[in-house]
Amino acid sequence: MADQYYVNWNPQQPPEDGEHEVHKQGCPTPPLHHNRYNLGYFNNCREAVAAARKKFKNVDGCGNCIPACHSR
Repeated sequence: MADQYYVNWNPQQPPEDGEHEVHKQGCPTPPLHHNRYNLGYFNNCREAVAAARKKFKNVDGCGNCIPACHSR
């Protein structure tokens, strides 16, 4: 079953080096609604992160909702 993903328009502040963080619907630490760019539905977080990289250069997965795609 596919889940909905979105990425934060605002880059993370240091020490995260300005990454745009990808989140899955239901995340306990989501960005505000007006700071979300909807990526759509994906079968896994790797697909969602790849889609976010088409929009933003520096992307990482949220450590809370998609730890498998969190690289820091």
